[in-house]
Amino acid sequence: MHSNTGQFSISAQCAVFGVSRSGYYAWQKRQGNPSQRQLAREYLDRLVARAFAARKGRSGAVGLTLDLDDLGHKYNRKTVAASMKRQGLIAKAAKKYKATTDSDHNLPVAPNILKQDFSANAPNQKWVCDISHLWTEEGWLYLAVVLDLFSRMVVGLAMDKRMKAALVCDALQMAL
Repeated sequence: MHSNTGQFSISAQCAVFGVSRSGYYAWQKRQGNPSQRQLAREYLDRLVARAFAARKGRSGAVGLTLDLDDLGHKYNRKTVAASMKRQGLIAKAAKKYKATTDSDHNLPVAPNILKQDFSANAPNQKWVCDISHLWTEEGWLYLAVVLDLFSRMVVGLAMDKRMKAALVCDALQMAL
């Protein structure tokens, strides 16, 4: 704006850029240095980011406000929430533990054919399968993998949000 003052009035430029004239003159007086409000906002953002990291991303604005209060920094919950929003900090919701394995059942159990012998002399003699869960940006996903014990290569895999028999069947179908 300063370089265009010969061509356009300050009032017109402020209207085009959507800033107030007083704000422009205050910025010019500071010579481009950040305002006290901007410095205070950056300080708060650093405090909130540190407290968020200390809680491993599990606390929202209410919990972080209490943590900052314990450290001697008095901020309103809405101010902390605005800082979190500016920084893109979103608390992970704690979920109730859900058992995924039920070992106490009367269903038939497959025999242990391998008997802990995980060596193979040729491809496709022995396959093993396992299910694991992974945290992704979409939430928890279950992964079923089929490995060939000879090459230790993945020969089949499947991923789903739910751990059902179809998950393992899909991985086995891919391996076949």
